[in-house]
Amino acid sequence: MRKVVSSPFISLDGVVQSPNEWQFAFDEEMGAALGKALETADTILMGRVTFTEWAGYWPTVTSGEDAGFAKWINDSPKYVVSSTLDSVEDWANSTLVDGDLTAAIEKLKAGEGKDITVAGSPTLVRSLLELDLLDELVLLIHPVVAGEGRKKLFEDDAALKKLELVSAEPTSSGVIIATYRPVR
Repeated sequence: MRKVVSSPFISLDGVVQSPNEWQFAFDEEMGAALGKALETADTILMGRVTFTEWAGYWPTVTSGEDAGFAKWINDSPKYVVSSTLDSVEDWANSTLVDGDLTAAIEKLKAGEGKDITVAGSPTLVRSLLELDLLDELVLLIHPVVAGEGRKKLFEDDAALKKLELVSAEPTSSGVIIATYRPVR
C-alpha cells in the first residue's frame, strides 16, 4: 500500500505560507531529506491554490538549479483536489479530483507505484489528516517566528489529533526534521 506523505517547511509559530519570506537557511541535511522524499514518491497531490501558483511556473523551468525538480514534477502524475476548478489541463499529467476525497485517495493508495507526496497545500493536509488519509507528516521546523498574516498549518480550532514521533533530526542550520505518523 502506498503512503501519503506531506513534508512542509514550518516556522516555530506554525506558519507554512510563503516560506521564501521567512526561511533563512537551506542546508545539506534539508536537501537530503527532500531528495529522499522525491526518490520515494512518484505521484503528487495538491490543492487548488498550490496548483494555480505552480502550474504557471514549473513547466517553464528548463535549466538552472531547479531543473531537476522541475523535470520530476512536470513528468509526474499530479492529482489536484478542488471543488472550484473546472480543468487542470494547462499542466501536463494533471488530473482533477473533485468528487469524494476519501474514495479518490484510497484508490490512489491502493494503486501501483511509490509514495504520494503532498505539495504545499496546508488546507489539503489538514483535510487528509482529519479524514485519516495522511500517513506521514515530515515537518521541517525552522527556528524562526514568521509572524501574523500568514497561513498556519493548523487552525486554532483544529480538532485533537494524536501523532507519534517516528524520528527527529536537527540540521546544521538549526532546522529540526521531525517525522510523525497519526495514531490510528
